[in-house]
Amino acid sequence: MGGQRREIILDILREKGYVNLHALEEMFPDVSSMTLRRDIEFLENIGEAAKVRGGAKYIGNRTDVEDVYELREVRNRAAKEKIAAAALRYAETGCSMFIDSGTTGMIFAKALPDTPYYILTSGPNVACELAKRFKPSVTIVGGQVSRNTLSVSGGQSLDFIRNFNIEIAFLAASAFSVENGFTVGNADECELKKAVVAKAKKKIVLCDSAKLEKSMPFTFASLEDIDIIITEREPDKAVLAAAEASGTEIVW
Repeated sequence: MGGQRREIILDILREKGYVNLHALEEMFPDVSSMTLRRDIEFLENIGEAAKVRGGAKYIGNRTDVEDVYELREVRNRAAKEKIAAAALRYAETGCSMFIDSGTTGMIFAKALPDTPYYILTSGPNVACELAKRFKPSVTIVGGQVSRNTLSVSGGQSLDFIRNFNIEIAFLAASAFSVENGFTVGNADECELKKAVVAKAKKKIVLCDSAKLEKSMPFTFASLEDIDIIITEREPDKAVLAAAEASGTEIVW
């Protein structure tokens, strides 16, 4: 609930530029003033807000970088759960799979049954979740951990990818547009995803509709590179037409 409340406060800040602590107390009557102050401190620590007398003002400009994981975790949760359920049909027993970092990858990992898989992941939390099972073999790439996205990337991680045979890759994108393809906000993560796309036999992107027709700075794949896109509802006609032209299947 704390993450969801902070997401609401951040939305108010982005819309109005300022939030009053007294107004927050009225909005969340079951939450103490001290807890709301800690919420503001959290948003200040991630560079989205600055404390001012009686509340906070918005200082973020994060259209080109990833939101912190805790905020993304509660965003579009139902859509991500639907996507994860649809993706399960493509997870083949006994095959080697890559599961991407991020909130959708985590939800997908939680949905996977205790079945023999050989799994490589760039998400430390994904690895910990899969380690609760007895049958999957789980390998995590080495490298630098991003606090915002809870992902591992960098030069060391590319060596892991090169030495791991990937039959099916379940990839996450921060955004997708017909013009710029599948994009992310971090250059190192982009290079890791490119390496996975080059290595995997089948590439599946898990992408909720809120990310469609948007762009981040770094492109890791075009439509032609991806076999299947799984989303939670029918995309618009431009996306469907582009996917058909490139031979990419869209599942919703």
